[in-house]
Amino acid sequence: MRRRIVIGLSALALVLAGAGALLSGGAPTPSHAQERTAPASLPLELDGQPFPSLAPLVQATTPAVVSIAIARPARSFRSPFQGDPFFERFFGNPRRRQQPQQQQQDPQPQPTGSGVIVDAGRGLVLTNHHVIQNASEIEVTLSDGRTIAASVVGSDAGTDVAVLELDQADDLTEMPLGDSEAVQVGDFVVAIGNPFGLTHTVTSGIVSAVGRSIPRARAAGAPSPIEDFIQTDASINPGNSGGALVNMRGELVGIPSNILSRSGGNIGIGFAIPTSIVREIMRQLVEFGEIRRGRLGVFVQDVSEDVAQALDLASSAGAFVSEVIPDSAAEEAGIEPGDVIVRVNDKEIEGSSDLVNTVGLRSVGEEVSLQIVGKDGQLKLVEVVLGGMVTSSGDEVHPALAGATLVNGQEDGYQGILVESIAPGSAAENSGLEAEDVIFRVNRTDVRNVEQMKAAAENRSLLVLHLARGNRRVVITVRG
Repeated sequence: MRRRIVIGLSALALVLAGAGALLSGGAPTPSHAQERTAPASLPLELDGQPFPSLAPLVQATTPAVVSIAIARPARSFRSPFQGDPFFERFFGNPRRRQQPQQQQQDPQPQPTGSGVIVDAGRGLVLTNHHVIQNASEIEVTLSDGRTIAASVVGSDAGTDVAVLELDQADDLTEMPLGDSEAVQVGDFVVAIGNPFGLTHTVTSGIVSAVGRSIPRARAAGAPSPIEDFIQTDASINPGNSGGALVNMRGELVGIPSNILSRSGGNIGIGFAIPTSIVREIMRQLVEFGEIRRGRLGVFVQDVSEDVAQALDLASSAGAFVSEVIPDSAAEEAGIEPGDVIVRVNDKEIEGSSDLVNTVGLRSVGEEVSLQIVGKDGQLKLVEVVLGGMVTSSGDEVHPALAGATLVNGQEDGYQGILVESIAPGSAAENSGLEAEDVIFRVNRTDVRNVEQMKAAAENRSLLVLHLARGNRRVVITVRG
C-alpha cells in the first residue's frame, strides 16, 4: 500500500512539475526590489520521492490580495404616511418622532470582500462593484496587517467591477493581469480571498468551463451586459468576492464574483469575471471615472436550429435580431428585425450573449463593422457608430425617487427602467428602492422607459412600483 501511495504521489509530482516548467516569469511585480521566485516547486520528499507544493506561488501572490471593509450610512426612518396632511393632523409627524432614536454613532467598517492590487505605483485595487456598493467609508487591510483608507475611482454595476485607490500607501506588491483568453478547461487555478472573514485563504482547483452565462441573471432581468464568466471548482465562498483567481504563472486571470449554491456556501461551482473584460472596464473607470458603454439598440436571441432551417442559414451561429429600438444606432444603420448578426469587426458571433459581450465592451461613438445575413438571405456589411446610454435623475420623475439614477432598460436589452444607482441616505433609498431594481409598472401602467414612467407618475402623490429584484417580483409604495 505504501508503495502505491509513493507511486501515486510521484505521478502527481510529475504532472505539476511539468506545469512548473512552464511557470517561469509572470510572478507578481512588487513596487520595491524583490527577487522573482519560481511559482511552483517540488521542495518536499516522501521516501525519497518528490511531491508538489504551490507554496512558492502562494507566497509570491498573497501580498497582492487585500481584505476590504466598508461602512454604509444608517438608513433613516421614513414613514409611508409622511407628508400626508390627514395622517399628520391626527398622529403627528412620524419623522419628527423618530429623530431622537436616529441619533446613533457612525457605523464602523465591516468586512465585505476582497480585492487585488494591480498597480502598486498608484495604489489601484480591483474588486467587485457589489463589495463596495453604497459605501460611505472604505478600509483596505494588506497582508502585512496595515489598514489603509481607500476611495472609489469608479464602479460598474453591469460587469460588477470596481477600482479603488489606496491613500498614501507604499511598499505594495501588485499582481500582473494575465490573458484570460488563453485559459482552457482543465487548467489549474488558485483562488485567494477572505471567505467568511478568514483573511488570506487559499484554495485550488481547475477551470471547469469558460464563456459561461448565468441563466438566473437573464431571467430576473438584472443588468448584466457582460456574460462571459470563468467557471471553477476552486472553493469560493462569501468574502472571496473581488479577490483573485490566479493561474500557475502567478497571473490574475479572473475576479471571483458569483457562486451557484442553494445554501449560500461552496458546492464547487464558482464564477469569475475574466481579465479580458476587467482590463477594458478598468481602463475606462481610470480614464473617465465611469463606463461609457456603447449601445447598438437591438433585442437579440440565439438562432435556433428551426430558425436556421427556416431562413436557409448555413449554421445556427449568430444573433437573431427580434426588435430594433427606435432612434438607436442600429436603426440609423439600417438594421431590421429578422436580420442575423454573424460578425463584429473580425470576431465571429456565436450567439446572442456573444454579441452582448462584444458590443458591451466598446465605447460610445466607436465605429464597428457588422456582417449581417439579411431577411433576403444576402450577406451585407454595415458600419455602425455606437450610441450611448442616457441616464435620468429620479427627482425628474417623482420627489420620492430623488437620489436614484434611472436608465432606460431597452438600452441594456430588457424592458423596463433600470435603477442604476442609489445615493446613500437619499429619498430613493428611504423609499425602499435598491440599485439594480428594474421598474416595469407604475400603479396600473406598464412602463418601458423613463418618459413613460414620468407620464404615469405625473400629479400622483403616491406611486405603486412593480419591480424585478433578482429572481423576485416586488411591489413597493413611495410617497413624496
